[in-house]
Amino acid sequence: MQKTNIKDIQTIANTVRGLSIDGVERANSGHPGAPLGLAELGSYLFFDAMHLDAKNPDWFNRDRFVLSCGHASMLLYSLLHLRGFDLSLDDLRAFRQLHSRTPGHPERDAALGIEVTTGPLGQGFANAVGLAIAERMLSERFNTAKHEICNHTTYAIAGDGCMMEGITSEAASLAGHLKLGKLIIFYDDNEISIDGSTDLAFTEDVAARFAAYGWHCLSCDGHDVEEIERCVYDAKNESERPSLIVCKTRIGRGSPNKEGSAAAHGAPLGSEEVLQTKKRLGISEEEFFVPETIRTLNDRAEKRSSNAYADWCGVFEEWKTENPGLYAEWKERFELSHATNLRDIAFPIYKEGQSLATRKAGQASIQAIVNLLPYVVGGSADLTGSNGTGMSGVGVFQAGSPRGRQFHFGVREHGMAAVVNGIAAHGGFIPFCATFLTFSDYLRPALRLSSLMKLRVIYVLSHDSIFLGEDGPTHQPIEHLAALRAIPGLQVWRPADGEETNEAWRAALLHEGPSCIVVTRQALPVLPKHDSSWESSYPKGAYIYYQTDDTPKNVILATGSEVPLAREAVEISGISARVISVSELQRFKSDGALQRQLIPSSAKVFTIEAGIAQSWEFFVQGTQNISIHGFGMSGAAEDLAKEFGFDAESVAERLKKQANT
Repeated sequence: MQKTNIKDIQTIANTVRGLSIDGVERANSGHPGAPLGLAELGSYLFFDAMHLDAKNPDWFNRDRFVLSCGHASMLLYSLLHLRGFDLSLDDLRAFRQLHSRTPGHPERDAALGIEVTTGPLGQGFANAVGLAIAERMLSERFNTAKHEICNHTTYAIAGDGCMMEGITSEAASLAGHLKLGKLIIFYDDNEISIDGSTDLAFTEDVAARFAAYGWHCLSCDGHDVEEIERCVYDAKNESERPSLIVCKTRIGRGSPNKEGSAAAHGAPLGSEEVLQTKKRLGISEEEFFVPETIRTLNDRAEKRSSNAYADWCGVFEEWKTENPGLYAEWKERFELSHATNLRDIAFPIYKEGQSLATRKAGQASIQAIVNLLPYVVGGSADLTGSNGTGMSGVGVFQAGSPRGRQFHFGVREHGMAAVVNGIAAHGGFIPFCATFLTFSDYLRPALRLSSLMKLRVIYVLSHDSIFLGEDGPTHQPIEHLAALRAIPGLQVWRPADGEETNEAWRAALLHEGPSCIVVTRQALPVLPKHDSSWESSYPKGAYIYYQTDDTPKNVILATGSEVPLAREAVEISGISARVISVSELQRFKSDGALQRQLIPSSAKVFTIEAGIAQSWEFFVQGTQNISIHGFGMSGAAEDLAKEFGFDAESVAERLKKQANT
């Protein structure tokens, strides 16, 4: 075991403490307590334990670090600055200021050394599980008996709040099941939360819980560098289980009047307390002071890292020369735009009149994609058959079969989404995950972060309306499409048939951010499209699906299963109308030229979607929005259609009463 210079780490730790409390004080906002308490741990990790290279921050084989307790962001920013990353003292002085590089919680910037966005507690923990899964899959795929090009550890620091959040339990249970031996989580057990002592609401034995999940559990004094080092050494030598290291710390360490109390958590110490803390720690009272010795310590750490980077580059060059087939796949994953491959996907071809549920069509689309693109992986929250996300010929990812590309996430929607975010953030994969549309509420916080981080994650959400039938209102989505469309940057595709399902997947693979593909349980007919070039029109957000004449007096905007319904209703009613399939509502709403092209100024507009009208009030309001305003009911799909006025005859009657004639 390598012996760390305790005095050097303590010098770094106290410098981190000074920078952290100065940053919070300058901003008059922030969380000084956790950085003060975690300074030894962070300094040891960044200057001794982790393999990272500030000059090459995107080095593929770097160790990954996640600060799950993101409110302790000044800890991370201070360490990144001291470790030589592109973060200056002026950046630290601008902590929490508009347009600064040091926002209140860490936001994903891999070039800066920030792997994922954290803030909502527990998200970073689950992201770390995803990062570790990605490492495991890639090491199995690309390492050879002679060359190890993928061999890195994922480290994360989580606090009491992370341990209380349910998402942490979901992700930890999955990580234990998968035996992710290169995942090391440090639990900052300082026994303080915002309201006061954790005894108010949290008295469980966390280590015992994690041991039950199948984790390797250790404990140490979080201010004792030798104990931290011992635990990390033991954790790195445990290959069959992820490791939890419980670090007993004092929040606000060094603050004479606030150490160990909730007063140190979420507010500046105050100028006088800052001075007293610095005196107690034996560091300069100068604001944002960095002693000259830090430069020497960083030079030493960086030399070790740059040597490791250079060694890896040498191994990589040998590997790619001796393994041209693997290298070609590597380039496809990491260096080339996958868009060049999309034209070669053998998507299924459908015949006019063929009828199938879009979840079934989606499964066929997925199979065609994974047959060609080895970096597409995914699975479901215990609904593989129901969601249509099963894949053949790719194997199941398990502890004993890490080459598998099919995931079984179990009934863990929230954890699933955050884990998949970690897989996407790692690089080398385009992941998808799946559940029922109504359960998107269970994964929404992580889905929002997919969008915030601009991660290419695809969410398959099936059973998209009341037409799933007998399961009743708990399973029948009403407000969910509108809620998803409210997330900036998230694309929501609701295909109307098998052909559109192919194009929805194509669009999602191209989008540099998250997408939802919302699919039906019930069969939908494949019908001819009026727009002969509809495939190229589809990704724009809308196209002409059907019309009775070239100068229609009415326009009906619809999505998904309501598109063929609208066509049938128009045929029954006999009105002059154009049915527009709105493939992606937000794209259509933002494209005024496309709206003017598809909606004649003299036409009366209707919308039809089996959910609330909120998303559609941009176009029309009131009774011209054919929608649902309450919850669903339990019953057969055809009975529900009549009950809610979503059968062809009922829609036709409404159109006849209100349409332009």
